[in-house]
Amino acid sequence: MKKSILFLFLTLLISIYSCKKEEKKVENKDAGTKAMYTVLSKDVKINWTGYKTTEKIPVKGTFKEVEILNAKAAESPEKAINNLKFKIPVASIFSKDSIRDYKLVNFLFGNMKNTLSIQGKITLDENNKGTATLSLNGLEKEVPVTYTLTGDNIHINTSIDLNNWQAQAAVKALNDVCSEKHKSKDGISKTWSDVGIDVDVKLTKK
Repeated sequence: MKKSILFLFLTLLISIYSCKKEEKKVENKDAGTKAMYTVLSKDVKINWTGYKTTEKIPVKGTFKEVEILNAKAAESPEKAINNLKFKIPVASIFSKDSIRDYKLVNFLFGNMKNTLSIQGKITLDENNKGTATLSLNGLEKEVPVTYTLTGDNIHINTSIDLNNWQAQAAVKALNDVCSEKHKSKDGISKTWSDVGIDVDVKLTKK
């Protein structure tokens, strides 16, 4: 009888020890699993702000399409976006004014070389800064950017001067076709070459 009780007691101890060992393995496995982040094309929103008249009145819009060319999984939102390449079809421009959109596509981008789409790459450094490389009018130029991270969302901000891409003729063509709408009280019609760009990215977490 005593041997039976001792046997049961030892069996119980072994079972408890085995369960704890299995639990520890599961805990270690969970601890070694890290969340991974990636960027999907549908979760990228690109907003732009152009300017008209000598008073520099803002005109806002967006691009309804953007294609991410080299999405990857990474351990942080910054790493998921760093070195990301993208393509933006210029025909997807949207400013809530179809006539304006037509003029932007055909008279601004239409007077640039090889600009059916804007292509580029984003590089993020430390201290919430980085660079964006943009290809427009057959030229590739780099501009500084700043970014902020809030949870799984990154907001990227920059501004560009189209003259740096030798797009003066394209800007003039747009101003000529928009002459009356871009005219101030001083009688001068002006389309500015600088454009503000804001990008909102919602990362997918796995």
